[in-house]
Amino acid sequence: MKWTIDHSSPQRLQDQVAASIVRGLNTGELSVDEQLPPAAELAAALSVDRNTVLAGYRQLRDAGVLEFRRGRGARIAARATPNGLAPVRDAVRETIDLAKRYGLGTSDVINLVKELS
Repeated sequence: MKWTIDHSSPQRLQDQVAASIVRGLNTGELSVDEQLPPAAELAAALSVDRNTVLAGYRQLRDAGVLEFRRGRGARIAARATPNGLAPVRDAVRETIDLAKRYGLGTSDVINLVKELS
């Protein structure tokens, strides 16, 4: 799986780590019971502090997505299920419908997204 962090983003680094894992689960790059990289190794690869990675891991443990196994690291929890991108698709669809009501086209919406990102 390709791990990426945007150090210039206003989003907290630990949230970006967590989002990468959720994205990997939703796209099928990660699967149930798959072991994640050790925090120190991932931190070095992403140029972040080890505690940042651990905070992202703990965030997902608390949400039931990850489980920690003593001596075996962090793994995707058996009860973790990909929820797909359905909520995002629904929100985008609603945004496009709203934009059309205001006379905006797809390129206008894309420009707005780029402007706000």
